[in-house]
Formats: sequence, structure tokens, C-alpha cells
Amino acid sequence: MSNGSVAAELGSRIEQLRLERNLTQQEVADEVGLSRVSYARLEKGEAKLINVIAVLRVFDQLQLLDQAIPASVFSPLEQLKLQGSKRQRATGNRKKNINTPNEAFEQGW
Repeated sequence: MSNGSVAAELGSRIEQLRLERNLTQQEVADEVGLSRVSYARLEKGEAKLINVIAVLRVFDQLQLLDQAIPASVFSPLEQLKLQGSKRQRATGNRKKNINTPNEAFEQGW
């Protein structure tokens, strides 16, 4: 699925939550603090994450986010290894082969 398809599916599921509670778009929009047009766009999958969170809060469904993106927990042994040194940055993927002089310069060679 593309990102747009996932967003549209999320909007569709939010719409279903609203319909199950027999609420109009305007009622939910007023509760969240959005215009009805902005809320309608949310149901189409065109929304800011903060607005999606606010709508899930209105429907008392914030636990769905925890199910979708569970907190990752290190093993106790891994926690001991990292004690005092919480990771701050990712190193990313570095190129192994440098093909041009410009790439060498960009890589700091």
C-alpha cells in the first residue's frame, strides 16, 4: 500500500468510528476544534497527525495508537549495556563505494 492509501484507510476507519457513535462531522469537528471542512479532509486521509490524535481522543480510542506502534522495550541485559548512554542519534547508512571526486568530498574524504 502506498502512503496515500494507508492515510485514506485510516480516515475511513475514523469515519466508521464516527458513524458507529451516530455523530455528524460537524459534531466531531466542534469537539476537536476543527472546521467541518478540515474534519471531512481528515476522513479522506488528508490530515495532520495532531488532528488525528485529537479525534481518537474524542472517540476514547487513543489505545489504538499504542497497538499500532507499540513501545519498544530493550531486554534487561541490553538496558544494562546502555545504562547511562541513551542513544541520541542514528548513524544512517554510509556509502561503501565512492564513485566520483564530488562524492569523496561530500563524504569528507
